Amino acid sequence: EIPNDRPNLAPLLSSEYCDMDVFLVPATLRPETMYGQTNCFVLPSGDYGAFLIDTENGDTNELFVMSERAAKGLSCQGYTKEFGKIKCVCTFKGSDLLGLPLKAPNAIYEKVYTLPLLTISMGKGTGVVTSVPSDAPDDYVALQALKEKPDFAEKYGITKEMVEPFEVVPIIEIPGYGDKSAVYMCEKLKIKSFNDKDKLTQAKDETYLKGFTTGIMLVGPYKGKKVSDAKPLIKQQMIDSGHACLYFEPESKVTSRTGDECVVAATDQWYLAYGEETWQKAVRDHVLSPSSFNAYDPNSLTKYDYTIGWLKEWACTRQFGLGTHLPWDPQWVIESLSDSTIYFAYYTIAHILQGKDNLVGDKTKSPGRIDPSDLTDDVFDYIFLNGPMPADCKIDPVIMSQMRAEFRYWYPMNLRCSAKDLIPNHLTMALYNHAAIWNDEPELWPRGYYTNGHVLVDAEKMSKSKGNFLTMSETVDLFSADATRFACADAGDSLDDANFSRETADMAIVALSNEQLWILDTLADPNLRSGGTEEELNFMDKVLRNETNRLITLTEKSYEAMQFREGLRHGWFELMLARNDYRSWCADSGIFMNKDIIRKWASAVVILICPICPHWSEYMWKHAIGGEGLAVRAPWPIANDEDKVLTREAKFLGDAMKSFRQQAGKAKKDSEKATIVVSDCYPGWKIDVLKWMHEQYDPSNLSFPDAFMSNLKAWTSSLPDKKLVKFAMQFAAWMKKEVSDVGISAMDLKMPYDQKSVLAASEKYITTQLGLPSVEILSLSDENAEEIPERIRELVTPGRPYLWIR
Repeated sequence: EIPNDRPNLAPLLSSEYCDMDVFLVPATLRPETMYGQTNCFVLPSGDYGAFLIDTENGDTNELFVMSERAAKGLSCQGYTKEFGKIKCVCTFKGSDLLGLPLKAPNAIYEKVYTLPLLTISMGKGTGVVTSVPSDAPDDYVALQALKEKPDFAEKYGITKEMVEPFEVVPIIEIPGYGDKSAVYMCEKLKIKSFNDKDKLTQAKDETYLKGFTTGIMLVGPYKGKKVSDAKPLIKQQMIDSGHACLYFEPESKVTSRTGDECVVAATDQWYLAYGEETWQKAVRDHVLSPSSFNAYDPNSLTKYDYTIGWLKEWACTRQFGLGTHLPWDPQWVIESLSDSTIYFAYYTIAHILQGKDNLVGDKTKSPGRIDPSDLTDDVFDYIFLNGPMPADCKIDPVIMSQMRAEFRYWYPMNLRCSAKDLIPNHLTMALYNHAAIWNDEPELWPRGYYTNGHVLVDAEKMSKSKGNFLTMSETVDLFSADATRFACADAGDSLDDANFSRETADMAIVALSNEQLWILDTLADPNLRSGGTEEELNFMDKVLRNETNRLITLTEKSYEAMQFREGLRHGWFELMLARNDYRSWCADSGIFMNKDIIRKWASAVVILICPICPHWSEYMWKHAIGGEGLAVRAPWPIANDEDKVLTREAKFLGDAMKSFRQQAGKAKKDSEKATIVVSDCYPGWKIDVLKWMHEQYDPSNLSFPDAFMSNLKAWTSSLPDKKLVKFAMQFAAWMKKEVSDVGISAMDLKMPYDQKSVLAASEKYITTQLGLPSVEILSLSDENAEEIPERIRELVTPGRPYLWIR
């Protein structure tokens, strides 16, 4: 009903429009809740208009009250005679609509009113919001505010008659939430006003999800049905009865390159039915099978699976721009994401068809002397699909056979590197189209995609105004190719944005230069020890050799997984740390380094870093290693199996030295004697923990259960000595990490190596590092260990020696 006292609405009462139906049109995604409407909301300060809905066939002649933005959208969706144009009868503010009586479809109330809501976004929906306080927390809070704050209601001309009689209407029963889920959640979370934004968001998300998945309709013709089943039926019923119409808009704001806001347009269009059941299943089975497809990242695989689930009908053509004309309807051009989704196959024969500098298809430049007009469908069927030789083929049969052989040799595509943005479209479409064209040969479908995020510079988005905008050419000129590649490898490998650090690039220049000089000088040093038999190698010789073997293997695995940051960590940084420890140990022990060990290490460094820093590796391969040919063609270093016990011994020495330095720093300056105390056996309570951990450990998948910590908490609660609970949990957590590092042997009840021997072999190194004149090494089980006081004994456990200075 439109009263006469609202001048801005007067045009709606004119003779031209007075006989037309006028609709205040809220947009909703929940047609099943319309039974619970108590009012409609508008934004008092919002700009609204009355727009003429006059379809081309003349079966509609109505006025819709909504935002101009929504009206533009409707005009592109078949609701006006002329596409993209809609007549505005008059414009007004939301305040002009307040207090108007309305007839709400499906509502139990004969009449409801238009009320103010200050949180409405005019950039979403129609600017009109229907209110269902039983199942929408925002609506409940807004209605209660008008009831409980008369001053607020009076400010907008809202009387008691417009709000007081309207109680919450139960329409959906949700187990655990009752028949008024919005009221329940607002009371549960103690939501009092719109200032409780986070709580309102939580309440909304929870009620909407639970309502759809477990809710049961309490009213209407579909009473007793699940909401998920009733929703589409109610939607269609409202459309058929003329109480609703379909309206589409982007999920979020989309802006064109011209700066205009985009709308959804209903146009004549060609679609690819990616959602077809058998097609979809074939692609999903291929992607989710580790034997047929590698996404290189679990997060990427999840995105492919999700995309396959939602990708249904895809508009694959447009009527402007560059592209290939649709063969059966040339007025259309195939849009870029849908075009060329099997171009990888073209790569295999492009060198025969085009050759160099021949984008226009000049047959005189074609290595195969092929005229593009001779490339018929039958020709491509012969090359790609093992079809018969075309009877009227004008291409040399030898060339035809060569192209087929090239394709069969190179396909399938093992790896395609691309950006994460293309997972929801182009890359997934390529999988679909391979599955369609090579339907009978799934072994020719893509075998792997590696995707990455965007690139930041110094943890910020590239911007000329910030002075961090770098082109590839500028970066190479500034840092060199190898340092640039080094920093790129270190930038990150996941779907998260990679961070190119200029500081890392600068550091790479220094590191590569320093290591080049050190390796050249060291390998030329005549004082290096010779001899590589086991008897001639000392403890640290064997440690560096073992570390080199271990890191070769880890680097190889990292590269295979396209994890270049991890490859750089293992194949450069950790190798440098291992060399540093070896160099320091030898120097402090008064022993020259072993030539064979250093040469093996240096050779590994040169080859392992080659995929990242090839120029540095080529120089070092020739001038330091004296290798034949090119480093990029050199075989991958041979790595013997890691000696895990030796790895533990090296870690034991490193960890012990850290503790010794701390303990030496606390010692009195006038101390005269130093003893390293070790223990070969655990105390009883630790043995009990280790036995319990053995029971928890699953050797089949080399892991503990997910509930390990909760199981541990339950087990320790039964210990008779409650003082041990904390220590037992700390020991178990530490030992669990040890197991992940070195394997099940970490839980041996006795140490798998001789701690005294490891320390004795490094005695000179230890005394030099700690500035001690000498050091004694004692085990708690030695006969002469009686002098060790109890307070020291309690500090010693297997793998954790103690430096006793007195």
